[in-house]
Amino acid sequence: MMATDHDVGGDAITAAIQRLLDGSTGASTTLQLAAEAGVKRWVLTHQHVDLKEEFVCRKSEANGVSPAFQHLHARAIDAEAAAQTLWEDNDRLRERVAVHAQVIHELRTELDRRTDNNPQRSPIRSVPTSIT
Repeated sequence: MMATDHDVGGDAITAAIQRLLDGSTGASTTLQLAAEAGVKRWVLTHQHVDLKEEFVCRKSEANGVSPAFQHLHARAIDAEAAAQTLWEDNDRLRERVAVHAQVIHELRTELDRRTDNNPQRSPIRSVPTSIT
């Protein structure tokens, strides 16, 4: 059986799809696919619509990230999740610090009130600020 121009163009497009999705060549666009396959864009969009649709579908399955960069994409997602966890921990710790600061303030206020009402000498002594 003799190969036709239709078959040769289809084989070139199929090979170009694989190269683009592997990330070994440029951008993953339909125009780039046609250029990579060495065919005119209209050949791709009119004669090989099935291959163009396959390319679009496979590209969207990979979330637009070529396999060459998928490990980096996964690391970025993990880093974003870790950062979110750290932000949440930080917020919880800030809330605890605010509560502790309030408790310290209330205890100091109560101590000052008791000291002012008690004529006895307070067990808490002030540290002199200057030496004479």
